[in-house]
Amino acid sequence: MQRSSTQARLSALAVAVVSVLAIGSAAASGFQVRETSTKIGGRAYSGTTVASNDASVVSANPAAMVNTENGLIQGGVGVIDLNAEFTGSGSTALGTAVSGGNGGDPGDAKPVPSLGIIVPMKGALEGLTLGASITAPFGSGTEYNDGWVGRYNATETSVKTVDLTLSAAVQVTPAFSVGAGLVFERAEVTLGKDIPLGVMLAAGLQNPALAATPDGNITVDAGNNAFGWIAGFQFRPSEQFAIGYSHRSELKHDFKGNAVFTTPAAFQAMQPGFAALAQNPALSAAQRQQLMVLGNGFVNSVGKARFVTPSVDTLSVMVGVGERVKLYADAQRTGWSSLQNVTIDFENPYQPTSREDFHWKDTMFYSLGADFQLNDAFTLRAGVAHDESPTNNTDRTPRLPDNDRKLYSLGLSWQMNEKLSLDGSFTYVSIKDSTTHLPINPVAPQSRYTSLNGKYNGHATVVGLGLTYKF
Repeated sequence: MQRSSTQARLSALAVAVVSVLAIGSAAASGFQVRETSTKIGGRAYSGTTVASNDASVVSANPAAMVNTENGLIQGGVGVIDLNAEFTGSGSTALGTAVSGGNGGDPGDAKPVPSLGIIVPMKGALEGLTLGASITAPFGSGTEYNDGWVGRYNATETSVKTVDLTLSAAVQVTPAFSVGAGLVFERAEVTLGKDIPLGVMLAAGLQNPALAATPDGNITVDAGNNAFGWIAGFQFRPSEQFAIGYSHRSELKHDFKGNAVFTTPAAFQAMQPGFAALAQNPALSAAQRQQLMVLGNGFVNSVGKARFVTPSVDTLSVMVGVGERVKLYADAQRTGWSSLQNVTIDFENPYQPTSREDFHWKDTMFYSLGADFQLNDAFTLRAGVAHDESPTNNTDRTPRLPDNDRKLYSLGLSWQMNEKLSLDGSFTYVSIKDSTTHLPINPVAPQSRYTSLNGKYNGHATVVGLGLTYKF
């Protein structure tokens, strides 16, 4: 039973302590979140590294902060609502079917706030622009109904990441600027899943009578701080053309989380017996090791893991058409290949090191958008985008039933006076149907005693509201 205990701790803690790797945002592939600006959201997140009078460039491309003539403060919130449904079934290593429903709609509406400030320097420091922003670049959450068919893979997930970015930009020439920023990121997660104790005991000890043992549960909380950086440039020879590029670095998180197990009294009553049997010299070394893990596992412990958030490279172009229309295009590469596997080391000496494979790939995001200035007071926006998913049909789990998606956006800005503007946006996200085929595999590192096969379908909406004040 060594492997079964390893599987229980791994499947819950590995995903939780590296929260962001297994959750996924409803509005973007992987676990990326793009809701840093209502204006940019209105044109399908295009023009991110060349935006003007938009505080989101503090964390998207500091070099574009020079596009703000006067200081500004910008705040906003994007509400992401995922609607998804699972259809499928599962079986156990004993040949029985896994009971339970489809889990319901796992995604509730979740707000993603952002706040930024840009301050152009004057006098002797003219040409230097400073900025600061608070954003949530990664994270989301899902919660399935109790007793659903995939409960041994996921029940509850909550991820929160917050970035503080401090940036500076220099106008090198009238047409060329450069910028860089320091990123401080805080990540916190909570994750829960059920443990098929009955199946694990009956299959591992080859005792069918133990199959009636009730399920257990594990809930994990973890948090970590990390530092990274962003740098970029912008070439803007006129108000009718601009091109910008930025690179956001990887951020290395060394997570340390508490895994809290809840097990039924029937299982707890068996554990001293397992520990005692582990001392029987008549048993093989492998049997004694399995019994030692059974007798001392499934107890609260601490696990450690390293997770590297992906690097992000973004190229944007802006072209003006006449006095009222601006067209935007973005191409963004996210280095999801940094997530190949997660290795968990446990402080519990009876819990061996475990590894969970993900095998994610680098992805591309493409978007096209436009601003149309109706008059001095109102500006309309629209855009479309295609976002690739980093996951694959072999390793996809209920933690991230992700797939490629299309985005369709509309936006509106109301310039209420010279200093204050109100922005709104709406994005519909069409998510390609995805499948899950997780076979029974009690051999490490998977150590799965139940299978899950099925299909996910769904969509998401994002409603944004923002306010910009120039000073």
